[in-house]
Amino acid sequence: MQWTLVIPLKPLALAKSRLADTAADGLRPGLALAFAEDTVAAALACAAVRDVAVVTDDALAGHALAALGARIVPDEPRAGLNAALEHAAGVVRGSRPESPVAAVNADLPALRPLELARVLDAAAEFPRSFLPDAAAIGTTLLAVAAGRELLPAFGTDSRARHRSSGAEELRVAAVDSVRQDVDTGEDLRAALALGVGPRTAAAAARLLGIGQ
Repeated sequence: MQWTLVIPLKPLALAKSRLADTAADGLRPGLALAFAEDTVAAALACAAVRDVAVVTDDALAGHALAALGARIVPDEPRAGLNAALEHAAGVVRGSRPESPVAAVNADLPALRPLELARVLDAAAEFPRSFLPDAAAIGTTLLAVAAGRELLPAFGTDSRARHRSSGAEELRVAAVDSVRQDVDTGEDLRAALALGVGPRTAAAAARLLGIGQ
């Protein structure tokens, strides 16, 4: 089974505000783009992934991610993360209604294709399922079978909200790279310890005390 992934990315100027204690204002947009580039590149290298659609209105990010092979979907609703994901899922289903779809965070810079494949293989057993993040509070992946609605509930306490919505919580061992999203400086250090992609490694090297 091969999946279509939808990855949401807010305008880079607004991204990663919680990294303010680690990265200056001028560095955060580049860091957010590096996260997204490494996430998309790893996803496209996964044998279980047919294609990747990024929903964003950021022109710079759209150009860079399209160059990697992602399809860019404009965020027409402009009504927040979950509305953007529902819109993107509808767009990709318009051309590939038979494809299972998974929403994946754009800030998984340590993502490893083989680990993503294990998660998607596990998700294929359920109509709708999700993977909690490393903090066991949020969600890094929400997957649905062909013909099923995505019904995303990302945001605060999304693990509990996805579970309450009837999605199956995936319990897959040794997939830390799929669970390690980056919101804080501590998260970034954890991702660096796992081993990040080349763009994040280069961006992180510019931050004092990070990646040294």
